[in-house]
Amino acid sequence: MISVCIATHNGEQYIKTQIDSILHQLSEEDELVISDDGSKDSTLKILSSYNDSRIHLFYQNSPKGLLPHEYATLNFENALKHAKGEYIILSDQDDVWLDNKVEVVKMYLKDYPYIVSDCYVTDSELNIISETRFTKDEDYHINKYVALVLSTPYQGSCAAFRREVLEKALPFPKGLQSHDRWIGDVAAFFFGVQIISDKLIYYRRHDGTASSAFRGGKSA
Repeated sequence: MISVCIATHNGEQYIKTQIDSILHQLSEEDELVISDDGSKDSTLKILSSYNDSRIHLFYQNSPKGLLPHEYATLNFENALKHAKGEYIILSDQDDVWLDNKVEVVKMYLKDYPYIVSDCYVTDSELNIISETRFTKDEDYHINKYVALVLSTPYQGSCAAFRREVLEKALPFPKGLQSHDRWIGDVAAFFFGVQIISDKLIYYRRHDGTASSAFRGGKSA
């Protein structure tokens, strides 16, 4: 069973495109777990319009005054707490999955407990601005000790892992700065990490990702 976990907040602009790219890849036994942190736009209306038994919607009531990444971390933790699958795939609310993502993820997770894929980096209209996120400018560090303090490759929207990693990572420590970095660190030190070259999503970069109103936005 696969659990896809999404954190949403005022995601009406892109959420339908993302969900459509996910659902057709899931079996009837799989699930799409969504945690919404107080959306005021039509996000919840869009989600309810699917009437799909694989979609499980939960609500996160975060305290006011947090930083954007703190909202996203709490929202993702809420989704992950409700995930029931043996394989967990994280997803941002505004990206788009390639049609072979689930198939490729399942293949790799048979051999590796935690994987991070490559992706196409795009603008808000899905125009590709980079064929890879592993550029020299990004300066990612694969060494697990260096990644603790410098740039990390553990991009949540490109990550998938087995249940054993999830159980080790939950509950999140208080004051956690980055949910995807935390899960990646847990995987690196207790299980192992595999970086794969397959490009499995269109990773949208736009102004909203840095906004405090975008609580379900970019995870890295």
